[in-house]
Amino acid sequence: MVDTQAERLEFALEPADNERLANLAGTFDEHLRMIERRLGVEINHRGNLFAVIGPDAITAQVETLLADLYKLSETQVIDPERVNLGMQEAGMQDVPPPGDEVLIKTLRGIVRGRGNRQVSYLKAIREADLNFGIGPAGTGKTYLAVASAIDAFERGQVQRIVLVRPAVEAGEKLGFLPGDLAQKIDPYLRPMYDALYEMMGFDKVNRLIERNVIEVAPLAFMRGRTLNESFVILDEAQNTSIEQMKMFLTRIGFGTTAVVTGDITQVDLPKGAISGLRHAIDMLSDVEGVQFTFFQSRDVVRHPLVKRIIDAYERRSGVN
Repeated sequence: MVDTQAERLEFALEPADNERLANLAGTFDEHLRMIERRLGVEINHRGNLFAVIGPDAITAQVETLLADLYKLSETQVIDPERVNLGMQEAGMQDVPPPGDEVLIKTLRGIVRGRGNRQVSYLKAIREADLNFGIGPAGTGKTYLAVASAIDAFERGQVQRIVLVRPAVEAGEKLGFLPGDLAQKIDPYLRPMYDALYEMMGFDKVNRLIERNVIEVAPLAFMRGRTLNESFVILDEAQNTSIEQMKMFLTRIGFGTTAVVTGDITQVDLPKGAISGLRHAIDMLSDVEGVQFTFFQSRDVVRHPLVKRIIDAYERRSGVN
């Protein structure tokens, strides 16, 4: 969000060259959006005519940054890493959103917390290396985690995004599933694919998956790995065993942020098995660097009927 006292700086990049301008801006202007998020400015352009809106000192820096990148565009392919390096070399610092609210720009527009609990959740993800988002369906736990992952990646804070789910059938016996391994596990991971496509666009997500920058995998594939400079999300964590949860949490490497989401009222493990998520709540509640956000039915942002359904089940309290 741009400061209400912002100045508007207009300038042209010469010579006008559509190929170089496309190289500078990136696909869907992704490089310009990255600079906006990092520096708290707004960048508009038509051809080689640019306008930067923001604090006076920063708009001048952005003009210099874009001019330097434009010179490089004649001989180099400009990518997010090059843009990030340009900002670092110029000594530019991230500008946090005003107040305590975290605002995330995506292809579909601004993602922001709806209600105090979501606002606190987004802020906690920015601040802590390990976060737990726990609560009923429809409270935005996974959606906001995916948005935060995309934001961290496009800011250059992480090098890859890893999305993980345990492949546990939701009380159903699906039998033999045809196809290769990817086709067998896709149904379990579909909700996270949907969030990625909505916020980044189908083509860009698929390109990043092909380059292994975005990895979507079942939990079993995490064993033996160490994930550095990554944003890792474990979704549906109520369906992990204690051993699986410990295995996942010990994958966290340097420069990595991990978010664990789940609903402890929707456990699909075999009868008598203890949920790794429930166990982690007890084990890690006092551990430094770990934050918990507990959502309730009043935080549901789906159809109002969903909230009433959750309340009805909670009153009966026999659901697990």
